[in-house]
Amino acid sequence: MWRDRRILDLFGIELPILLAPMAGCGGSDLAIAVAEAGGLGSLPCAMLSPDQIRAELGIIRQRTDGPVNLNFFCHRQPDPDPAREAQWRRRLAHYYAEFGLDPDAVPPGPGRNPFNEESCAIVEEYRPEVVSFHFGLPDEPLLERVRGTGAKIIASATTVAEARWLEEHGCDVVIAQGAEAGGHRGIFLEDDISTQPGTVALVPQVVDAVSIPVIATGGISDARGVAAASMLGASAVQVGTAYLQSPEALSSPIHREALAKARDDRTALTNLFTGRPARGLLNRLMREVGPISADAPAFPLATAALAPLRKAAESAGSGDFSPLWAGQAAALARPMPAGELTRRLAEEARGLLSGSAIA
Repeated sequence: MWRDRRILDLFGIELPILLAPMAGCGGSDLAIAVAEAGGLGSLPCAMLSPDQIRAELGIIRQRTDGPVNLNFFCHRQPDPDPAREAQWRRRLAHYYAEFGLDPDAVPPGPGRNPFNEESCAIVEEYRPEVVSFHFGLPDEPLLERVRGTGAKIIASATTVAEARWLEEHGCDVVIAQGAEAGGHRGIFLEDDISTQPGTVALVPQVVDAVSIPVIATGGISDARGVAAASMLGASAVQVGTAYLQSPEALSSPIHREALAKARDDRTALTNLFTGRPARGLLNRLMREVGPISADAPAFPLATAALAPLRKAAESAGSGDFSPLWAGQAAALARPMPAGELTRRLAEEARGLLSGSAIA
């Protein structure tokens, strides 16, 4: 019933719907719900310790026989830069004063963990069906060990050049991430986010440029987006923002409230929360400091200085200092259980592709 079955056959799934691995918002419950509905469940590992990854994987393996995708970041940890860190805290000083906080008492934060030897050992131990990477690929020795487990390897590309690079370096599938997507840009060959194409422009050009299957992501929150991606040549879609209001998601009440009021013109790319561009709903910090600031330390070191401000604001019921990740099509999302959403996206997209009317 689908125009291109390559992803279905490659991953062993029934529906061409992949859960975007959203660090901090997605866990085992969300992955299980999508997998049980016939899509590909994903577990984001960048903010989890090795023990937490093992615990989440244990839950997933106990509750579903469906395939799972483990997602990792591939950034290089930057060297500490005390001068830049001090400048960043000075930039935030008046906010610390507003909440009665001492900027000198803020400890370094955990940030995000890159794929490393320990991560690779977990992949070898649990042998997930799919392993995905953001910000490029790990070093070849680690990548070869992942390949040796039999896992299908996928990674994000924000340009045709990145897609070609991923294919040349052995990816089985490439994710074409349009500029509309929520969360972190997968950009890795350059750092100019102003030139990144949107999903409708990017997907068909990537499809034409590579021989491996292409997954479309960015601005896909309803069946029309799924159907459009198929018409553009994508073998499947990766959906993130639409799942953030599902009961299985780990989204905070503040995040959910902001998503419920989302508009097409109320997101922006910002580096304030982590040091790397990511799309989220506009809030006070983004309006007053950025959304892009040269003062923010390199990824992921910007996170630590904001942690106490976020905690203080959220305790007062405010998301002014929280990363409210969301794509540009957040307003199209319909809050519902993740399994139901997965099935509806597929069923309604099939109707559109076959010319049937959607009620």
